[in-house]
Amino acid sequence: MAAPSPAAHARRDELRRRLRGTSGRGRKLRGLIILLAPYRLRVAGMFLALVLGTAASLAPAPLAQRAIDDGILAKDVPTLDVIVVAFVVSALVVWGATWIQTYLTGWIGQRALQDLRLQIFRHLQEQPVGFYERRPAGVLVSRMTNDVEALDSLVTDSVTTLFTASLTLIGSIVILLSFDVKLALLTFLIFPVMAIGSLAFRVASADAYRRTRETIGSITAYLQESLSGIRVMTSFAQHERHLSVFAKRNADNRAANLTTVKLNAAYFPLVEFVSALATVGILVYGGYQAIDGEVSVGVLVGFIAALNGFFDPIGQLSQVYTTYQSGMAALDKIFELLDEEPSLSDRPGAVDLPTPLRGEIRFDDVSFGYRTEDAGFALALTDVDLTIPPGQTVALVGATGAGKSTFAKLVARFYDPTSGAVTVDGVDLRDVRASSLRRQMGIVPQEAFLFSGTIRENIAFGRADATDEEVEAAVRAVGADEFVARYDHGLDTQVGERGVQLSAGQRQLVAFARALVADPRILILDEATSNVDLHTEGRLEEALRRLLAGRTAIVIAHRLSTIRQAGRIIVLDGGRVLEQGTHDELLEAEGAYWRLYRDWAQQAAA
Repeated sequence: MAAPSPAAHARRDELRRRLRGTSGRGRKLRGLIILLAPYRLRVAGMFLALVLGTAASLAPAPLAQRAIDDGILAKDVPTLDVIVVAFVVSALVVWGATWIQTYLTGWIGQRALQDLRLQIFRHLQEQPVGFYERRPAGVLVSRMTNDVEALDSLVTDSVTTLFTASLTLIGSIVILLSFDVKLALLTFLIFPVMAIGSLAFRVASADAYRRTRETIGSITAYLQESLSGIRVMTSFAQHERHLSVFAKRNADNRAANLTTVKLNAAYFPLVEFVSALATVGILVYGGYQAIDGEVSVGVLVGFIAALNGFFDPIGQLSQVYTTYQSGMAALDKIFELLDEEPSLSDRPGAVDLPTPLRGEIRFDDVSFGYRTEDAGFALALTDVDLTIPPGQTVALVGATGAGKSTFAKLVARFYDPTSGAVTVDGVDLRDVRASSLRRQMGIVPQEAFLFSGTIRENIAFGRADATDEEVEAAVRAVGADEFVARYDHGLDTQVGERGVQLSAGQRQLVAFARALVADPRILILDEATSNVDLHTEGRLEEALRRLLAGRTAIVIAHRLSTIRQAGRIIVLDGGRVLEQGTHDELLEAEGAYWRLYRDWAQQAAA
């Protein structure tokens, strides 16, 4: 897929800028206008067709009056012929205008929603890692799918129905008044009843429709989480408990939707009933007037015909309000997401790091804390001050929660330090474009994530221009050629979603090959060999030496073989650096590392 155009980026930024500081219905309507603004000419054409079509659809009532009074009762055939032709012309205009309006509405709606999906996706891509640690993925998926689909009905159906019904209602009022003022005023007596009913419906349904958006988001989030953790659920035989939780959320969604169903069931039949009573009243009163000769038969027939153009729009406006409420609730959720400013972004005037990097990493009195629910900080690193020279491999060791992963996340600029500075080649990472850092950085996590596609595509993920020879060389270098050769399609084997077709160890080998092809200057290995068996690990040692050679590397590991080959070992405890040095130096000191190493050696021997 082509990258979003600068115009698309500008529309997204304009949407966020103009919505900032606004709230409520005005904010939502302004958002809709901004979404439709790039297609203003087609929107104008759509409304022109809408006005022409609506005007033509109102013609039959006055034409019927003229046909009866001036044609049939007057026995004037030429006049009747002209009126019949006018009927046909109005029908053709309605047909043509409706076709144009329907086509343009669908075209504009789909383009606007395509833009909105792109804006949401780009916005999500810009969010830092911490954003996803605070929000369930399923809720974000619901914003992109369920809420945008709800908005689809609003944009493609409700907006045109709103304007068509409003114009038809106004036109019908004018026609009714032109027929007979007394009959028209009698008809208008139903307005207070309709207004009171509509206001009560609107107040009651607003919260109900917002609740339906929240409950469907909750269902999607729980479904996504359950499917992602299906292996754990199965291994602990927790299907019944998860089914119970899902059933509860599903019941909440049903209850929210049933509230809207009850409101609709109470309101819309009331509108129809009041309309029927008004028609009966007009027929009785107008019939007596026609018998007394106060109004002509043609006026009475035309008036009754025009009543459909009066009552139908009221019913349509009431119907469209349900879609409007659902769409606006969805739009509100989408705008809440788009309002979320990235906690990490490039500063104005940020620079690109030079290519290639030397790879010097410095922590200058760095402290970092994760935000807690009470808006405080839980410190993960405290007063870290050290320098990693270019090309050195550093192993981070320490107990769980010592701050090893946080250290690596700061180097990758997944977070900014709470105080102090992290620099690469002397440049504060907050002053550089994140993309220029990531282009020269490779990360191999503990759980290798593979995308749907082939093994070859996953290995070349970090370098789309990698040649087949480079991919094959990386596969051989990390020792993945043996398992790849067992597949009929070799490197073109499909790995499935998240690489499910491969074992954990095979996925890790692919991740190593992916890092090797990307040729990063800074490499982070986060427990990268923990899912590899001892036989495969032995084969990986040579691959690791090739992968680490000439690169600045930060290795988080518990396996002795990985730690021993590091140029320097840093021992972390409680977010502080306890000691650092080579393997031999730290063993000789008999400090924290010596105790950790002794425990690891005993476990390995056992």
